[in-house]
Amino acid sequence: MKREHQGTGSIPVGEKDFRYVDREDLDRFVRECLKRAGADDPSADAVTRSLVGASCRGVDSHGVRLLPHYIKALTGGRINGAPNLRYSRISGGTGRLDADDGFGHMAGYRAIEEGMRLADENGIGAVTVINSSHFGAAGSYTIHAAEAGYLAIALCNSDKFVLPFDGVESFHGTNPISFAAPLSKERPYLFDMATSSIPFNRVRQYGAIGRHLPPDVAVDENGTMTTDPERAVSLLPVGGSTYGYKGAALAGMCEVLSAALTGMAFGNHLLRMAGPEYATPRHLGHFFLVMKPEAFIDPDLYREQMESYLADLRSQAARPEARVMAPGDREWAEEAARCKNGIPIDPAVWAEFAHLASNFGLVPLAANSE
Repeated sequence: MKREHQGTGSIPVGEKDFRYVDREDLDRFVRECLKRAGADDPSADAVTRSLVGASCRGVDSHGVRLLPHYIKALTGGRINGAPNLRYSRISGGTGRLDADDGFGHMAGYRAIEEGMRLADENGIGAVTVINSSHFGAAGSYTIHAAEAGYLAIALCNSDKFVLPFDGVESFHGTNPISFAAPLSKERPYLFDMATSSIPFNRVRQYGAIGRHLPPDVAVDENGTMTTDPERAVSLLPVGGSTYGYKGAALAGMCEVLSAALTGMAFGNHLLRMAGPEYATPRHLGHFFLVMKPEAFIDPDLYREQMESYLADLRSQAARPEARVMAPGDREWAEEAARCKNGIPIDPAVWAEFAHLASNFGLVPLAANSE
């Protein structure tokens, strides 16, 4: 059967260019690599959960392709592999989590858990995270809350790689935002997006497998639009060259909530994720908001409202050979397909994984047979 690599955050490439692996084997490999590199069990579990989950949903830019980067940051000393997370209740509905320079994934899941506890008491809970690191796909954490029955928002800032609207030099990061809401009869309503025209990790992914970027998403060192990922030095905000003020404003919101509200660095002062120095912690800030539906409305009415809205949305007329989908529909369909057929690993990442297996003395990943 011909499998097409078509998920959200992925590139349409035929299966001949990819190896397909079972989720269980990928989970095993990622976790073992992290532990061999110095991560404790809670850290390895959290990172594996987030990376493999993102790859299953088709968010390949923030999935397992990031493993070699995290190994480099962990062994270099940037990331604390055995952090002592410290949570403080600030007020009735707010808290702060010090991630002790550990993995942002571990901090993200813990912050969402604390937010749910606050929401149980107050109907709503907001938790900031300080002294953290890159947390991968923001949707990892809002999904966790939604599957437990809560609405959630997660966002953070990142190092500068995006032009301000009408600007000529990078200022904001790709600054992701995710929102998820629980549904009674299906997987959560979900969106997980960068506020840039394309995620920075997608640029690196395209470059690794020799693909051109879409038009109107990146500029080279001369400020000229480019589709060559190797020449891209800055990204445009969501909305591109004409309506990018919208994406720039959303990026600014992420800066306010992730830096101004936490005391952590703004994106234009953060150390670059891509190095070349991997010894100094980056001290990132994150922001999480969790809401309990029944604190606002009768839970039965909430469920009816969501079901009615999504049914109306999906029934709308669509362009030829297309259908109107709700946020999350594509991801959950991709997850089902990948659980059945295997998770695609591009050739560049496959080679890096083989190198990690050799270095750590691990059983390498096994590609599915046809």
